[in-house]
Amino acid sequence: MSRGIVCLQAGQCGNQMGTAFWTTISDEHGINPNGEYTGHDENQKERIGVYYTQSSEGRFVPRSVMLDLETGVLDNIKAGPLGQLFRPENFVCGQSGAGNNWAKGHYTEGAELIDSVLDRVRHEAEACDVLQGFQVSHSLGGGTGSGLGTLLVSKIREDYPDRMLVTYSVMPSPKVSDTVVEPYNCTLSIHQLIENADAVFSIDNEALYNICTNTLKAPASDNNYENLNKLVASVMSGVTCSLRFPGQLNADLRKLAVNLIPFPRLHFFVVGYAPLSGPGSQVYKSLSVPEITSQMFESRNMMADCKPHEGRYLTAAAYFRGKVSTEEVEDEMRKIQDKNASQFVTGTFIGNSTAIQEMFRRVGDQFSVMFKRKAFLHWYTGEGMDEMEFHEAESNMQDLIQEYTQYQDATAGDDQDDVGEYREEAYDDELPEEEPVE
Repeated sequence: MSRGIVCLQAGQCGNQMGTAFWTTISDEHGINPNGEYTGHDENQKERIGVYYTQSSEGRFVPRSVMLDLETGVLDNIKAGPLGQLFRPENFVCGQSGAGNNWAKGHYTEGAELIDSVLDRVRHEAEACDVLQGFQVSHSLGGGTGSGLGTLLVSKIREDYPDRMLVTYSVMPSPKVSDTVVEPYNCTLSIHQLIENADAVFSIDNEALYNICTNTLKAPASDNNYENLNKLVASVMSGVTCSLRFPGQLNADLRKLAVNLIPFPRLHFFVVGYAPLSGPGSQVYKSLSVPEITSQMFESRNMMADCKPHEGRYLTAAAYFRGKVSTEEVEDEMRKIQDKNASQFVTGTFIGNSTAIQEMFRRVGDQFSVMFKRKAFLHWYTGEGMDEMEFHEAESNMQDLIQEYTQYQDATAGDDQDDVGEYREEAYDDELPEEEPVE
């Protein structure tokens, strides 16, 4: 019996990264663009029901609801390679757009669309054998992904209080977008995610841009959203591999959250991926356990623009995807420099690090500069928002930063602290025991 997950994609960014995710995992599960299974490995189908529903005709249909306040992006998906894969009625769109305004997405335009979205969400949830939870992909910089996305998160929390709710949230960066009100939209969204989400995989556009430019050596002219979405899809595929394939640790969202969240508000994760290398350099790199592990824990491979070595890991998880025994990988994790390690395909890293406060500080500083001058505030109050909501959002994010600082300072000189550091390895073939790392 499959423990199903309902996927929700909100706004331009959320739908583009969500489509890249479906492209990636459909290939991994042997599903072609028509929903037909063309794979050759039974493991591909064993847990396929987590993300796909099988129709009476035998087609595999993604359990996904796509929403936007304008038609452009959804029309592109329908006309694209995966257009025939998705259920047509699960495309829910408005006509007006949000104009990069969180208040439009959350209160006015978004409120008119939310009932239609929730109807499709209920339909998909009720079709699951057992509903495990929800996965939301959206950005925090625009109007629809941030405003309507967080409205959807709050409504799902009300309707399904005992189900897991995780988000893949893209933090804004001036290097990727020139929308001046992004700090407002992001801060108001984080205020909602602190209260209503169970886990947030924080994907920073600043870090994605740096990876494309410095690590992958993508020319500036080619550094477009397609490259960024491929990076995000790789991480989402790695994070969810233990949910989609048998015999692995963290086989559902609740186990993942229990192992990675020591304090309920501190549920914002740094994610990393390896191997990452520029064109032509891959043939010179070793795909051994030490190399993959080393890369995963390097800041340049992490998709949040922060310095982990300046913070403290509250928890961490490393996923290795490849044919290898538990004992061998555990040995190599202890001996990172061992040169006789087995070969691996990819590695994915999830860290709950206090260093992520740097990202919140960056957005908070930009927010404060604008809010002190009440710049652009009339666009939000004109949609019915109260200025007090801005104060509350700013205060909540500052409290979050202080909590991260508190636990960072409390553990800075003590290896045997109350928080503890845990490392978990997940594999395709065996289920290892969970052991705390001293």
